[in-house]
Amino acid sequence: MNIDILNNDQLALMDQLISDANTVLVVCHKSPDGDAIGSSLAWAEYMRLRGKDVTVIVPDQYPDFLLWLPNTEKIVRYDKHREKCDMLFKIADLVFCLDFNTPSRVDEMSEVLVNSPAKKILIDHHLKPDVPAALIVSHPDASSTCELVFRIVYQMGAFPQLDKAFAAPVYCGMMTDTGGFTYNSSNPELYFIIGELLTKHIDKDRIYRNVFHNYSENRIRLMGYVLYEKLVYMPEYHAAYYSLTRNELKRFNYIKGDTEGLVNMPQQIKGLKLSISLREDTEKPVVWVSLRSVDDFPCNLMAEEFFNGGGHLNASGGKIEGTIEEAIEITKKAISAYENKLK
Repeated sequence: MNIDILNNDQLALMDQLISDANTVLVVCHKSPDGDAIGSSLAWAEYMRLRGKDVTVIVPDQYPDFLLWLPNTEKIVRYDKHREKCDMLFKIADLVFCLDFNTPSRVDEMSEVLVNSPAKKILIDHHLKPDVPAALIVSHPDASSTCELVFRIVYQMGAFPQLDKAFAAPVYCGMMTDTGGFTYNSSNPELYFIIGELLTKHIDKDRIYRNVFHNYSENRIRLMGYVLYEKLVYMPEYHAAYYSLTRNELKRFNYIKGDTEGLVNMPQQIKGLKLSISLREDTEKPVVWVSLRSVDDFPCNLMAEEFFNGGGHLNASGGKIEGTIEEAIEITKKAISAYENKLK
């Protein structure tokens, strides 16, 4: 099966830029998820294979349920080690931008990223890439950035030399960005990739448990609270939403990652087409929005139009700078505006 993703010119340029570099950075977006962390760790493994001095830098904290991934201890957080990271951006020869399409997605790291004299390569699966880069590998139809990382490494002939330290994070990122292969995962090539990853002796069942069966008691109780107390079901629209305030999160001792996947749960309601999560930031006057849909409902368009965001057809996100009450009203308007597609 041919899973090549780069044309001949891109392949040559990618190889040349890597060969010419000594100091390499791999960066991903704010509030990194499984795909962002997985693709970054996997790509760093490939860079080590190429003999590069490589550092993975993330803007801020990532969920505890990803700490089992190999080499997470080598990740440097920008919010904790700003001076060190700023220096690395100044001296780097090459910066890989993974799993984000625009500099604003790295938050406070955006200025130092854009101003870095290093050449940049973007590898991403989100729409409308606008990172200034020497090479842009953008495929919005891909399941995940981890899928793209695998395809590039495989095409460059390096996969046989890599081990489970590469394969485990790639599988983890593909799995988390498809909800356990329940959406955006019908391409047969995806399962060829999984088969290849399994040759590296990863335990896919354990990876699933490490991610999805690795929550605290507080997370489980928060989930029950959301489903029983907070879920607003709108059967006339085949839609549901819920909101969580800062105080409610504190009540359940919220830590980053505790709300991961909750937005998918209302989709178990028969006939539901759209699920929306509204979560108040624990510090800033911002409400974070997650949207999930099924079939051809374009939650990415809804995210762009109403929630200052975007994403994929069935999985998108955004934010509202305001109160949770304002976010709820905007959500109601959004659902009403898409009445024809929902009904």
